[in-house]
Amino acid sequence: MIAKIVCYALNGLEGVPVEVETDVNKGMPSYDMVGLPDTAVKESKERVRSALKNSGLLFPMNRITINFAPADIKKEGASFDLAVAVSLLKASEQLVGCDTDYVFIGELALSGDVRPIAGLLPILISAKAHGFTRFIVPSGNAREAQYLGGAEIYPAATLTEVVRHLAGTQRIPMLETAMFVPHAGGRVSADLRFVKGQPLARRAIEIAVAGGHNVLMVGPPGTGKTMLARCLPTVMPDLTFEEALEITKIHSVAGVLGEEGIVTERPFRTPHHTATTVSMCGGGNHVVHPGEISLAHGGVLFLDELPEYKRSTLEALRQPLEDGKITVSRAGGTFTYPARFMLCASMNPCPCGNYGSAERTCICTPAEIRRYRKRISGPLLDRIDLQVEVDDIDYDDLTSNQMNESSEAVKERVEFARRVQRSRFEDYGIGTNAEMGEREINEFCPLSREGDDILRAAFERMHLSARARARIIKVSRTIADLDGSEEILAKHVAEAVSYRIYDDSIG
Repeated sequence: MIAKIVCYALNGLEGVPVEVETDVNKGMPSYDMVGLPDTAVKESKERVRSALKNSGLLFPMNRITINFAPADIKKEGASFDLAVAVSLLKASEQLVGCDTDYVFIGELALSGDVRPIAGLLPILISAKAHGFTRFIVPSGNAREAQYLGGAEIYPAATLTEVVRHLAGTQRIPMLETAMFVPHAGGRVSADLRFVKGQPLARRAIEIAVAGGHNVLMVGPPGTGKTMLARCLPTVMPDLTFEEALEITKIHSVAGVLGEEGIVTERPFRTPHHTATTVSMCGGGNHVVHPGEISLAHGGVLFLDELPEYKRSTLEALRQPLEDGKITVSRAGGTFTYPARFMLCASMNPCPCGNYGSAERTCICTPAEIRRYRKRISGPLLDRIDLQVEVDDIDYDDLTSNQMNESSEAVKERVEFARRVQRSRFEDYGIGTNAEMGEREINEFCPLSREGDDILRAAFERMHLSARARARIIKVSRTIADLDGSEEILAKHVAEAVSYRIYDDSIG
């Protein structure tokens, strides 16, 4: 008898429907799998055999052929176990007249338990888009699956529960759809009110978040660069449900999803400077997993001590910073992951960290400073919209009990500017000023004669590129939005230019 059961394969962030066809015929006992299964899929034979026997069911001792269709797509992982087991039971007539019109997803333990898998949410979203609305999934993935509305999802803990559900003797309670509640970004201790001094850096942070711009902080060690960076999530707008789903898909595929089952606050990724290019971009020996820049999608990628990263790793950021996505090509396949993140980087002004300090003496030679700064290429620096100095802090400022403006107050202004941008770009498919192309710049960013004169002078004196000019205009647009001004004034352009002070000294 031939049985057909539907399951799903994961291709990057998209699910691909796979039909498990099982034929159980008379003949010498054998077990063959076809349809490009990898080693993990082939090993399901032993997992399924033990799971059936330990669940009080029979493993057919016949000639068994299992085909995974379509045959031209490689099947990877253990998520096909449950579908294989159900198809074997149906083909061997142990499930006669049962309703098997479900998508079955899950790995089986030898005891018959259904184990959770990575990447369930993107599978469910893709399957629903293809018209499937009934799913049997691992109970360990229930918190992740509960945010998919408009579908019948049944979380199963064991193979026995699945069989009884299909036979109608004991139904699995259907999973109720949960409401998404975003969390305020960051920890309580990471708040701008605790940052002492640094008015220029605080202003740069506000502008960067308001427009989705990249920011570089340069200053001696111990001046608060890392603390400022950790405050970024606290001033970013709360996640929408659509953004949360997209970020959750990436984290689910990478296997780093938290216990809540959905990402409720914007990511803040801080890879160490020894991170490899593969770990930053994504990849792997067999399965191509998302890298740090994709895990930072919708949030912040913080690179502390930027010159200490490998040159090849930093150069790999250039294309994602422009396109908001990254295409990873490995032996396991070619996949495109979203990578629309805000880059925040910090660095010392020189190897010893004291160059330009009013309190400490720099011991570096001009050649050492030049070599240190040239670790950051000009093309990468071109893509960083705001470059700001973080100065030494006076002792009186450190011991003062006066609190600065809180993250909540800054966040209100940021959300106002973001609302203006969403309204402006409603028909353009973008969300922030940083995403503007030439068409949007020409339409929404006309400069006054005074503003154009300031930009022309900076362009010629600092030897700026066309990209740097465009990014200055984008930052000017954000500053004007924060001021509630429809027109970009000369003062907005002047402030934006002031954040490009390292263009002619680094790279």
